[in-house]
Amino acid sequence: MAKVLPKEQLTHWTSTRDTRDRLDLITEHGPVGAKRLRADRIRYHPGDTSAKHYHTDCLHLFWVLDGCGLLHTGTETVRLSRGEVAIVGPGEVHWFENDTDADFAFVELWVPPPKETVWITDDQ
Repeated sequence: MAKVLPKEQLTHWTSTRDTRDRLDLITEHGPVGAKRLRADRIRYHPGDTSAKHYHTDCLHLFWVLDGCGLLHTGTETVRLSRGEVAIVGPGEVHWFENDTDADFAFVELWVPPPKETVWITDDQ
């Protein structure tokens, strides 16, 4: 039988640096208990941007649900729109920016879940 998870049963996070928010969909500690996959829904409001970072040990996939925004990597910037999928490999620096007047939302999947995230500062 299908398991329906009300939004209230999922962990919701709000960023401390801007207004973007994250809803944990699949985690080891949530109602699903998955150990080989992690998934979140991320919503960037107009003007939000994330910090530069990379994951040392996982493939990172982004499936755009609504709006459009920028995916920056160490070598390029691409505009992602609804329905598109982007993949970032282990060790690849990346960050997002919503440069539009509408929300930009996507599901992100990590395979396997990251063991280490490295945050990049301007002096690195």
